[in-house]
Amino acid sequence: MKTWRLAAGAGSLDDLALVEAAKPALGPGEVLIRVRACSLNYRDQLIVKGQYFGGAIDRDLTPLSDGAGEVEAVGEGVTAFAPGDRVAGTFFQNWLAGPPNPNPGVALGAPPAAGMLSEYVVLPERGVVPIAASLSFEEAATLPCAGVTAWNALMEGPRAVGPGRSVLVLGTGGVSLLALAIAKAAGARVVATSSSDEKLARIRALGADETINYRTTPDWGAAAATLAGGGVDHVVEVGGAGTLAQSMAAVGFNGEVALIGVLTRSGETGPHALMFKGASLRGIFVGSAAMAIALNRAIDTTGIKPAIDRVFAFDEARQAYDYQSSPDLFGKVVIRVD
Repeated sequence: MKTWRLAAGAGSLDDLALVEAAKPALGPGEVLIRVRACSLNYRDQLIVKGQYFGGAIDRDLTPLSDGAGEVEAVGEGVTAFAPGDRVAGTFFQNWLAGPPNPNPGVALGAPPAAGMLSEYVVLPERGVVPIAASLSFEEAATLPCAGVTAWNALMEGPRAVGPGRSVLVLGTGGVSLLALAIAKAAGARVVATSSSDEKLARIRALGADETINYRTTPDWGAAAATLAGGGVDHVVEVGGAGTLAQSMAAVGFNGEVALIGVLTRSGETGPHALMFKGASLRGIFVGSAAMAIALNRAIDTTGIKPAIDRVFAFDEARQAYDYQSSPDLFGKVVIRVD
């Protein structure tokens, strides 16, 4: 089979190569998946550059946490899946349900766990979930990291998004556009930001109720609060330290800032702006298998469609990485595994 392999100590895309490898052996309690599509996340860029948690990878590794395909075979004792089932891997292989915990298991695509950018992968039964019947493999491949993150941010907190609630999404990357789709399907009002008027027009076409160009409106947090009628109920904070102060200015009384982002590493992060509003800051690090299942069920119920920017062929993985890190990005980048 063919698989993409990132070399130990990798620091750039020069260390990513397409190689021939043996088809993985199937053991008891495991599922052999013929991968049909994968998607990229910002995390994957950090891993290639040697900048992810722990620094450069210490072994050769197949990258990417996100992939979807069909079951080719199951090992002894597997009862939840059968050949032909359409499935995806979960980001954390041992976080099955419940709140965050100290032992979520390995995360795909970073040591010690190989990832999904391969023609075939073997995963434990517990680390596999069914995908939405209404989605293609390419669409389903966008969900294991970004989709579950957005779902966790909006639907798993103290108060889930619903009619009459307001949501702020930052930029037009994968998490933000999936959060937009989830929020609109739930009946919420959405404010979105970007530095590009062209992208703001595109995000309005996807359902955003209000938009803000953060370059021409430096105090965009206060502007978002005004557009939301005095404060935003749910802020999907993907920017990190550089945008957190604005997000805390945007959040309303009893609202929540879902802290996801690491895109910027410096800025004002003091939480005092939350104090007088009784608002909270909740850390989000993807989510559980149960959240992935709930998301896929909601997609089949509501008709949500992930926003895919471009689809690349399997042998164009390097080009996919380059495009995903470019300022042209709008939504998710997918690699089709033929």
